[in-house]
Amino acid sequence: MKKLRAVVQRVSCSEVCVDNNTIGKIDNGINVLLGVEEGDTIDDAKYIADKCVNLRIFEDGDGKLNLSVKDVGGSILAISQFTLLGDCRKGRRPSFITAAKPDVAFKLYKSFIELCSSYGIKVEEGKFQANMSVRIDNEGPVTILLDSKKVF
Repeated sequence: MKKLRAVVQRVSCSEVCVDNNTIGKIDNGINVLLGVEEGDTIDDAKYIADKCVNLRIFEDGDGKLNLSVKDVGGSILAISQFTLLGDCRKGRRPSFITAAKPDVAFKLYKSFIELCSSYGIKVEEGKFQANMSVRIDNEGPVTILLDSKKVF
């Protein structure tokens, strides 16, 4: 079963740097680490984008998690992360054989960004296939795991 994976974290701010230069930064919003698996399609990207934009992980006036990043006027920092597909069941070194090839992964990563933007949300991004330094100020902490086949 192939699935697009995402780790979604509610943040007060998040920043991604390449070669000590900030290339993406948000304040209130969500940080999304996205892993594309071989066989994933645009439908998987649509599902994850819709979930990320509408996931109710922000507090309302009563302190309940009832608001989405869209509702609070927040932003998204999207970062491609193939290591989310690491299989550690055998041995001590993760296997990444199920990760999509870079050209396929890049297209779906960019599609995910465009889909989130289509909801009127500001989306910043990391640099595909770069060695990045990511600062995540996780609020709550609230961290949600998503996959497009609803395994978890």
